[in-house]
Amino acid sequence: MNTRIAALALAGSLASALAAFAATPAAAADTEKCYGIALKGQNDCAAGSHNCAGMSKVDYDKGSFKLVPTGTCTTIKGSLKPHKM
Repeated sequence: MNTRIAALALAGSLASALAAFAATPAAAADTEKCYGIALKGQNDCAAGSHNCAGMSKVDYDKGSFKLVPTGTCTTIKGSLKPHKM
């Protein structure tokens, strides 16, 4: 019985992951890069000393961005362009 529960849990996890992956491209079309709002290690991508998601070393790094819904960046005090530090 434990094997069956584990198999069902694995199948559910896989289904959830596939559903999230399938939804990502549509959601990405309605987003924009918002610089200066990401917390340490929570950036979506970056510029400057790092170029990968999750690699910012400080909160609110002006060269790192988070993807936010289009039109919301400036209302949350972010910038649509990276700033050199």
